[in-house]
Amino acid sequence: MKSNSDNTALAENKVLILYLLEQINNDITEDGLYKIVSSINNINYFYFKQVLTDLIDSKLVGTYTKDENELIKITSEGKNALSLTKEVLPGIIKLKADNIFKQELLNIEKEASVIAEYTPKSENDYTIRCKIVENNETIFEVKTFAGSRERAKRIVDNWNKNAQDIYPEILNLLLNDKK
Repeated sequence: MKSNSDNTALAENKVLILYLLEQINNDITEDGLYKIVSSINNINYFYFKQVLTDLIDSKLVGTYTKDENELIKITSEGKNALSLTKEVLPGIIKLKADNIFKQELLNIEKEASVIAEYTPKSENDYTIRCKIVENNETIFEVKTFAGSRERAKRIVDNWNKNAQDIYPEILNLLLNDKK
């Protein structure tokens, strides 16, 4: 049997997740949500996963896939439940959530906006995908090949460090009308 404090903590964490999801204009990945929740309420990943699964199973939170990412959103049932249970959230956690939320969300969006990965096709053939994502929408993607793992890794590292310079250069080249 769970103690009263365990039940209270569970309820607070559920309400905190609903509270944060309601404030997010765009849907968010599970990892992104975990980063925000853990920065506010020092929750471990396994407990977070259990709480989130409970919310999904009870249809207060929904998931869907977009551009190969699984995203999380609050449902209308979740919004109704939040309006009825918002007072369960202690004032100090709500204040902390309001203060930390915006900065953490900006950090997550910035991290998610530049993506690069390579996958081996064979020993000397690697496929590289570099993309830029804004508001969960892929706005730029390039796919190329490399003849070695080292070259593939160099391309990925270079994209991750310099996408803000490379992307406009590629666009300029594409727009340049050379005759």
